Amino acid sequence: MTTLDAFRESVSGIAPPKEVRPALQALWWAAKGDWDQAHKVVQAHGDDGDCHWVHAHLHHQEGDMSNAGYWYRRAGKPVSTVSVQEEWEQVTQALLGQR
Repeated sequence: MTTLDAFRESVSGIAPPKEVRPALQALWWAAKGDWDQAHKVVQAHGDDGDCHWVHAHLHHQEGDMSNAGYWYRRAGKPVSTVSVQEEWEQVTQALLGQR
């Protein structure tokens, strides 16, 4: 799976594709509407910079920008200034290697 469209289509399944890394698994759960499961995935991989970025995105999604700011800093990424949906697409594309 290498495209955003294919990844988006996989969200109709019952679980994330087995071949995707934890950060993408969390984005998959977020797209599925399961914030708690997405958060569990990134918390379980606390040493992964990509998970830090997704962790920031998740707190952006919940509106906790103070917490999100902490995770953006940990990820070495600027605080997002776009909508949550736009950010999801940007992060997903970047992690899929399309950016």
